[in-house]
Amino acid sequence: MNVLIISLIIVPIIANAFFIKGIKYSTIASGIAEVLISLLLLNKIPIVCYFYVTSFTWYFIIMVSSIYLLSALFSINYLKGERTKISERTYFLLLNFFASSMFFALVINNLGLMWVGIEATTISTILLVITEGTEIAMEVGWRYTIIVSAGVTFAFISIILVYYCTHSLVVSYLVMNHYSSLTLRIASAIALVGFGTKVGIFPVNTWLPDAHSEAPAPISAMFSGVLLPVALYVLYQFYKICSIFTLYSWIAVISIVIASISMASQVFFKRLFAYSTIENMNLALLGLASGQILGAVILLISHAFGKAGAFYSSGLLIKTYESKRIEEYGLWKNTFIPYSLLLSSLAVTGTPPFGTFIGEFLILSSLIEKCAIEFIIVLIALSTAFISVNYHVSKMTFKGERDSLNEDKSLGIISLISAIISLGIGIFIIAWWSL
Repeated sequence: MNVLIISLIIVPIIANAFFIKGIKYSTIASGIAEVLISLLLLNKIPIVCYFYVTSFTWYFIIMVSSIYLLSALFSINYLKGERTKISERTYFLLLNFFASSMFFALVINNLGLMWVGIEATTISTILLVITEGTEIAMEVGWRYTIIVSAGVTFAFISIILVYYCTHSLVVSYLVMNHYSSLTLRIASAIALVGFGTKVGIFPVNTWLPDAHSEAPAPISAMFSGVLLPVALYVLYQFYKICSIFTLYSWIAVISIVIASISMASQVFFKRLFAYSTIENMNLALLGLASGQILGAVILLISHAFGKAGAFYSSGLLIKTYESKRIEEYGLWKNTFIPYSLLLSSLAVTGTPPFGTFIGEFLILSSLIEKCAIEFIIVLIALSTAFISVNYHVSKMTFKGERDSLNEDKSLGIISLISAIISLGIGIFIIAWWSL
């Protein structure tokens, strides 16, 4: 077993051992360590034993460790002065378990244990969703628990069916063999519903806008930026075992269309970004199903930083102005908020030269070769989403005469850095390809 992989899983848990004194600082140290471990892993892959780590897995590990670190940094000042249902100590303890659960789900070489990792993310985030303790947050927490728990139950059924057909749950073995039995096709379809609940496919995505809207900003960032991609990673393993392109692709297309329509009519900016997450996750699912792995990876990584920046900016807005409604803002007098919010909205809507644009371009290019009808539908939906998000954000930024308040500069810097990273990814890829 690789020491780096074991460290990746247990470092956040070790950070919880220091909960008596300075757990928030031990969490930051854990985040830094996770980023360093992730970088060191690059020279060790592929790893195939009790763990299964490929170059594809490595990108997800980098994604999780980076957003984990940024969210830990953001949480320190974000929680100051906030009335919360849980203590700061409990918040960071759960945040660490949340990160450890995602790392475990990514690296373990067993479908059943992957399911355990995904289920552990649900257990560790229930209290994080209701951190603010409002009545709406409590209701959303119950809804999140019920819907997602039902989803992972379906996911467990799919795992049982896989084992029934193959007598194995070892991921490295299963993905190397091609199966075509009816039972495995049923298992793959059920997995789409089960793990798709966490990914955000229609119609089992109703928890997502509510949970993202009511959860604290750094938790919303981790939900959108990394939890959904981790669930998508596990779902993709099922797709590789038994691919059903027509089903996966059309479910993704329908989900993208529904999300784009929902964005046009939003009045709350956190819900706006939540529906944007649904659109991006399903576009990545479409890319993976169509075989455009590179495009999906670029989209997911760029989206992770862009969407984290969007939710960090949203949290800073709520902390500064105490309102979630789009039309109540005029932000152009502020120092960091307008820039981070604008850059983030451009990032998550696939504006060139952001990395999301490159990912979307590659996915759409592969899609037009396989199915022109789906390509046209998705192109129209993405255009609708682009106009909706940027119209709302531009209105928030430039319209109105609201005076600037004393915004937290450190939070603004973190949100701006996150959005800039998404831009940097796109510029780096373009420069690399032009060489």
